[in-house]
Amino acid sequence: MFNSIIKKSKSFIRCSVWCSIWCFIGMVFVSNTHGARIKDLAAIKGIRSNQLTGYGLVVGLNGTGDKDGVSFTKQALANMMEKMNIFVDKNGLKVKNVAAVMVTANIPPFARIGDKIDVAASSLGDAKSLKGGTLLVTPLKGVDGRVYALAQGPVALAMPSGAGDRDSHLQVARIVNGASVEREIPFQLDGKRNLILSLFRPDFTTAKRMTDTINASIGEGVAKTIDASALSLRVPDTMWQKNVAEFIADIETLSVIPDTIAKVIINEKTGTVVIGSDVTISSVAIAHGDLSVTINEDPENEKKESVMNLPGTSTIGELVRGLNSLGVKPRDLISILQSIKAAGALQAEIVII
Repeated sequence: MFNSIIKKSKSFIRCSVWCSIWCFIGMVFVSNTHGARIKDLAAIKGIRSNQLTGYGLVVGLNGTGDKDGVSFTKQALANMMEKMNIFVDKNGLKVKNVAAVMVTANIPPFARIGDKIDVAASSLGDAKSLKGGTLLVTPLKGVDGRVYALAQGPVALAMPSGAGDRDSHLQVARIVNGASVEREIPFQLDGKRNLILSLFRPDFTTAKRMTDTINASIGEGVAKTIDASALSLRVPDTMWQKNVAEFIADIETLSVIPDTIAKVIINEKTGTVVIGSDVTISSVAIAHGDLSVTINEDPENEKKESVMNLPGTSTIGELVRGLNSLGVKPRDLISILQSIKAAGALQAEIVII
């Protein structure tokens, strides 16, 4: 149990929180009964999206395209017209209605020929806006130089509701389902005897829990913890030739309680403090300017007439709320929490954003 005492100037506010052991255990129990699916915590190594890029032209702009000084836009437009058997002098071209763009996309795993994917177009020159333009056919290549998709279509700016042109990034646009997959990225599942399950957030405890859960549900010896970031999976004999996909699906639906590092996230600009459920605080006394903060584990030392009981749990959250009620500025709050951390009384990592 903790009692929080906050004194400011000549007056002070003494806050104490009384929580029984049973209430505390109940709180931890509730927070730990909600596990996450393994598919939300990890993925099979090799099953991932791949990045595609391409150089293209957006046409049909209302005078908001590249200026005549952008030579690569003129060159690209002249080259495109030559492919259509239209020969022009690039130096005589006006490109105010054209913008050179870099087109990017992510091709998801197991994408099939004919599938549609979203693309983004970003201006390369000095175009003022891509609004109202149309992207001409643009081959999208992978890092191996092969064309995996073709992009084309009218572009749309990502404009927040009610926002005008001044509030939007006019040089970046998107085309929903704007590219068609023309080449598949091969990945063979059937016949694989061994797989690697990679955690999104490496953690030894979480990896061990995954291993125990998989072995208990699928079969002993199926999973083995490699390190904090990966597990090795051995496909059972009944599945490895034809049903590896079903094996992976069975594992993905299993529920595991992930373990996390206790953290306190502080937004210095807004004063927002996000505290993880595992954050605890020990006895400590801090003096900061005309403000003194005392966290005392012994409630018997308090004067009962000066005690104000607060609802909720007896954690650092009570301290933060008490400081906020006194109008403590975010910078002072950060300094106090950092001092408590330095004193060894705050068992959590402080992250300032």
